[in-house]
Amino acid sequence: MEINAKDKTKRGWREIFFEIIFEAETPAGKWFDIVLIICISLSVLAVMLDSVSSVRERYGRFLYDIEWFFTILFTIEYILRLLCVRKPIRYAASFFGVVDLLAILPTYTSLLFFGSRHLAVVRILRVLRIFRVLKLGHHTKEAVMLKKALYASRRKILVFLFVVLTLVVIIGSVMYIIEGEENGFTSIPRSVYWAVVTLTTVGYGDISPGTGPGQFLAAIVMILGYSIIAVPTGIVTVELSQAYTDKSTSQACPSCSAEGHDRDAEYCKFCGTKL
Repeated sequence: MEINAKDKTKRGWREIFFEIIFEAETPAGKWFDIVLIICISLSVLAVMLDSVSSVRERYGRFLYDIEWFFTILFTIEYILRLLCVRKPIRYAASFFGVVDLLAILPTYTSLLFFGSRHLAVVRILRVLRIFRVLKLGHHTKEAVMLKKALYASRRKILVFLFVVLTLVVIIGSVMYIIEGEENGFTSIPRSVYWAVVTLTTVGYGDISPGTGPGQFLAAIVMILGYSIIAVPTGIVTVELSQAYTDKSTSQACPSCSAEGHDRDAEYCKFCGTKL
């Protein structure tokens, strides 16, 4: 009886922490997300300020202490996430699990490098802490809706990108034939680069057609670029409107931490665990 009571207590604490850390619809979960978003934003700001030499020379020690404070804080959060879910390995291998690890790993890795000749390497590793900004998307409902919209429109976008890729290869090849090396189109890949820059309406101006036919083709590509840019926007907008009307909930599975279940769902549609 005593063992069962202990197990029940352990499960109770596990469910409480899971509700606070993973659930976004409870008051405790909302406050946890708000505090975590503030901490992530401040830690990213510290990384950015640390890259400014004048700020680093004056407040380097303070920024160093702040960095270790956030690192320890995010380490505790990462450990608690692994303890809350029933399949910690699955969460650790997930996208946000990897992001959580990248958020804390560079600071600990910097301890392995010492000496003046390793300082450049340490700075490069410290830049990886900027991955903490990716953790923001895990704590906002709008980001979840955007992720659903992008995932639902992935096939249409892939087809669209394939069409654009085919188009720029054809246009680049034709421009290479029309202009030739004397006008800067020294190869088909370089001509394709010009087609991409022109079609996306970026227009660096480092390469430009010098003949009449080439300029005529360039004008067509420029006009075509405006219509092409609107296509992926329309695709995502349609899926985004459907995501807003979706009746799924942000309740996370206690086993795999997956979200997006129906409001009346009793079992996880990804792993089958009872919600």
